[in-house]
Amino acid sequence: MIRVTPLILAVALFMEQMDSTVIATSLPAIAADIGTEPIALKLALTAYFVALAIFIPISGWMADRFGAKNIFRLAIFVFMLGSLACAFSFSLETFVLSRFFQGIGSSMMTPVGRLLLVRSTPRNELVSAMAWLTVPALVAPVTGPLIGGFLTTYLSWHWIFWINIPIGIAGIILAGIYLNVPDERTPRPVDLVGFFIAAVAFSGMVFGLSVVSLPALPIIYGYLTLAVGVTAGALYLLHARKAKYPLLDPKLLRHKLFRSSISGGSMFRIGVGAVPFLLPLMLQLGFGLNPFESGAITFVSAIGAIMSKFIAERIFARLGFPRVLGFAALFGGLLIAAQGLFTADTPVPMMMLILIVGGVLRSIFFTGTNALGYADISDEEASQATAIVAVSQQLSIAFGVAVAGAILEISSALNGGVLTLLDFQIAFFAVGGLSALAGLIFFRLPADAGSNVSGHRVAHRE
Repeated sequence: MIRVTPLILAVALFMEQMDSTVIATSLPAIAADIGTEPIALKLALTAYFVALAIFIPISGWMADRFGAKNIFRLAIFVFMLGSLACAFSFSLETFVLSRFFQGIGSSMMTPVGRLLLVRSTPRNELVSAMAWLTVPALVAPVTGPLIGGFLTTYLSWHWIFWINIPIGIAGIILAGIYLNVPDERTPRPVDLVGFFIAAVAFSGMVFGLSVVSLPALPIIYGYLTLAVGVTAGALYLLHARKAKYPLLDPKLLRHKLFRSSISGGSMFRIGVGAVPFLLPLMLQLGFGLNPFESGAITFVSAIGAIMSKFIAERIFARLGFPRVLGFAALFGGLLIAAQGLFTADTPVPMMMLILIVGGVLRSIFFTGTNALGYADISDEEASQATAIVAVSQQLSIAFGVAVAGAILEISSALNGGVLTLLDFQIAFFAVGGLSALAGLIFFRLPADAGSNVSGHRVAHRE
């Protein structure tokens, strides 16, 4: 059962990862068809992240109130409807609204799926379960760029969203038949005030950062929205300290390992979140490749990620969380920066080698941080912890896209308003450096940190 449960739950991750990689590869074609620019179409990516920022905080309460299994299946259904809406979009406005609706479904799928996994898995088996959870999800980045590039190049970009329909139907049916997980319910009252403040805070920060880098809107709107988001975030912290049942309880950050996984994981995801946005655009706009040719290069990073899943448990048991996560973040960030050295003359095998090794390190890092975060969290705190983890993950990825877009916009403006290869290189160096700094957080942890999860034993000298 240790493998059946994560494989079924991985349907949600598969659809989410497939969706993001397909859209990133097909962004120029979609923009041309609906009459806008590829950089402006980043608003659709941002709308998706804004929906996540608004609704992820309430996912833990929804799972506790109505049953995690019920919410998981409902979320898949909503995501499917959003996919259909994207396929029939005919303008920037309709595409943005459709992506927002998709985001509502995704906001429940991944965190609630992870909650079901944590509740059904003993802590000493969590690394293995987390690895199996992500194996099918990593098939999506393998097939996403190729399928998306092929369909966009030879058929139509509309087809990329219809892929989610049969996958979603299979997920709903399999979850109903085979997902036998303890369905704990705690009918605590919903923190509506906290939900409203958190929605303003997180969506304001995500949207504000995006508008700062979005040429279609006056930049002052971005600064104002960002200021509102940060202010609302401070207000939420004050509210949570007084509320009896806060929507997201910041007191969970008192746990050192949970806090380290949040801070280190968020910093590393800034670079990881930027790559699916930067790399396909650089290959297509900078090197002149079509979507299929671009996808044929980028897909190999997920092959490396899949390979690592079968050795992750043994690596963490042998070396422990701090060393493995520290080195994975450091060298993973440097390999992100190395993508800025790509040119039209760089041999394709060299590009693929860097992407494969980067995929291995990235996958090991995420498996470890996902497991480490629950090493000092009780079962009663799991739903709150899962929501906080999901919020931090999505916000950091959104920040990565926003930072990358801002760097491209500022750099290109200094060069006369036209995107050049130099603009992409600067963006890769910046986000890669930020990701590498995450290693410092994990190197500072004790050598036996999270050993109850990893199984690592440190030899003590007498």
